[in-house]
Amino acid sequence: MTDIKTMYHSLQDDPFPRELHLTIGDRELVLKKRTWTISGEEKGLRYGENPDQPAALYELDQGTLELGGVSFRSPGQGLVSSLMSEQMIQSGKHPGKINLTDVDNGINILQYLSAKPAAVILKHNNPCGAAWSDQGIQEAVSKAYWSDRIAAFGGTVVVNMPLNQESAEFINDPYFEVVAAPDFEPGVVDILKKRKNLRILQIPGLAQLKTLLNTPFLDIKSLVDGGIITQFSFRNRILSTGDWIPAQTETKDGTVLMARQPTAAESDDLLFAWAVEAGVTSNSVIFAKNGATVAIGTGEQDRVGCVDLTIYKARTKYADVLAFKETGLSIYQLRQKAKSEAAAAEQLQAIEARTESEKYGLRDSVLVSDGFFPFRDGVDLAIDHGVTAVAQPGGSLNDAEVITAVNQADPQVAMVFTGQRSFKH
Repeated sequence: MTDIKTMYHSLQDDPFPRELHLTIGDRELVLKKRTWTISGEEKGLRYGENPDQPAALYELDQGTLELGGVSFRSPGQGLVSSLMSEQMIQSGKHPGKINLTDVDNGINILQYLSAKPAAVILKHNNPCGAAWSDQGIQEAVSKAYWSDRIAAFGGTVVVNMPLNQESAEFINDPYFEVVAAPDFEPGVVDILKKRKNLRILQIPGLAQLKTLLNTPFLDIKSLVDGGIITQFSFRNRILSTGDWIPAQTETKDGTVLMARQPTAAESDDLLFAWAVEAGVTSNSVIFAKNGATVAIGTGEQDRVGCVDLTIYKARTKYADVLAFKETGLSIYQLRQKAKSEAAAAEQLQAIEARTESEKYGLRDSVLVSDGFFPFRDGVDLAIDHGVTAVAQPGGSLNDAEVITAVNQADPQVAMVFTGQRSFKH
């Protein structure tokens, strides 16, 4: 058996053909395999999801698709799949599938955040932190990182603006696997190259993501029996704060219930969080505040449980930031040290008390949910931890009790409907 450490640094033999031909009705799509010249050799993907899985990347090269009167994304609009050798500025350990799919999901989120400089940090194809800021890309990167410093370790950074020197110096301090940007300001690449294993990718299309809005791609899911499911890709209908639907419903006795509308600041945070939601594995919720995620809950089976676990994550991440900034240790390292050192125990006690008093950073945050709330319990739980506004699809049989929950809160909590679900499996 090959040593697993050796496998991680090896290039799998690629048995895949140079071209794939996909016939859909009377249309034929031709996809060409993407390879790069790395260290003087032509190479494709290092491997797939695991080191013993050969893999290949294909770019749509020829053909257009129209279904039901809707035109799909066409050749010339490639992003990750169009990555040229010269745009792989530094290949690091050479990219595998998960490196590029993380970048791709970052792009999926950033296409809805083009109004401001924005950054997403991803791990295992989920965002662990995201932010946008009128103050520039460095502020966005910093806020995204500090929203979940622990999960960001070894992650992928994707931004929608040229990376500047301040951002590069910030990125070089922790450990990241990949950084992708539309361009790099002078001197930035030299800073990033100090990290020899960092994959540095230039994807010019990151600066024009807004042009892709409302144009779907063909989303294909392979089944274990060799079959496939095809679908139109998700298209976000909430592209501005004016797209929210008032949260209202009619009770059985004819009473109309309506929730408070969000303030301008709440609405802006909800818009940001709903954009990030497009890249989160469902069932999921996101807490956000001041243009940054506070905590992201992913892939849970029940709605209230997802809210509960995300609150727990917020508590841990908030305490960790305090611990790291005050002691240079993670919250886990500090807890271990506190078992044997009285001074560390005092520091830990103070940090945990402050974390509780500040409600884990959730006070005055907003919450978005990718699916409706089947009961009011998840909303009540969020309100108890300081949420002031909620966005969710609506359409539950229990919308009345959910709206009642926000109306009974003191002070009253806002709620809006999206009119669409944002599941991602």
